Amino acid sequence: MTQTKKKILLVEDDINFGIILRDYLRLNDFDVTLARNGMEGFEKFKKDYYDLIILDVMMPYKDGFTLAKEIRARNQQVPLIFLTAKTLKEDMLKGYQLGADDYINKPFDSEVLLYKIKALLNRRVQPVKEEKPEAVKFNIGDFKFDSKLRQLFYKNEKPVKLSPKENKLLKMLALHKNDLMPREKALTKIWQDDNYFTSRSMDVYIAKLRKLLQRDPQVKIVNIHGAGFRLVDESEVNEKV
Repeated sequence: MTQTKKKILLVEDDINFGIILRDYLRLNDFDVTLARNGMEGFEKFKKDYYDLIILDVMMPYKDGFTLAKEIRARNQQVPLIFLTAKTLKEDMLKGYQLGADDYINKPFDSEVLLYKIKALLNRRVQPVKEEKPEAVKFNIGDFKFDSKLRQLFYKNEKPVKLSPKENKLLKMLALHKNDLMPREKALTKIWQDDNYFTSRSMDVYIAKLRKLLQRDPQVKIVNIHGAGFRLVDESEVNEKV
């Protein structure tokens, strides 16, 4: 039985480079659609289903960042790879903030791009193992945390509404309460990647959670150097002693 080819949308305004890359990917058994600017890319995206999208950053009519934002508004799951000749850290951070899965600087090794594409697609199609339902409500010192509602309660005060990433990170910490939450595990599960930029992003969210939890002196998030973090609830630790 013939396996259906994975569909890739390639949005690249350099016509010669776009054709070469399209043909290279087709030779490697991908079904590739080429769009030559951001506006054309968005129209093609709306009309068809794609397993992965490759975007040039600098394009006429609509740049790659704007296109990525529009795509993410409609589809949070499709893998995005940015191609760019720009090497500014700010641009890379912007790309990841918009939901990019990878960011590749031109010129690049075509085999490396091919490897990254296959890795993203393989990660996406891995069968999900059946797992026991995870807890959604947690007691953390004087806090009560409802991960389903994304609400953190402190005593009888009005609850704080957490952002999606704050919620996911606190839930993972709570599931590992008084134990190590591996940094790599959190980055892979929440950010879908473990690299310098996602690691720095997680540190920012850890700082936000520390600020929210500091009202209870028995609760703290401890950094385990080189390994991860530990949500310490001293009220429980003391009970076990």
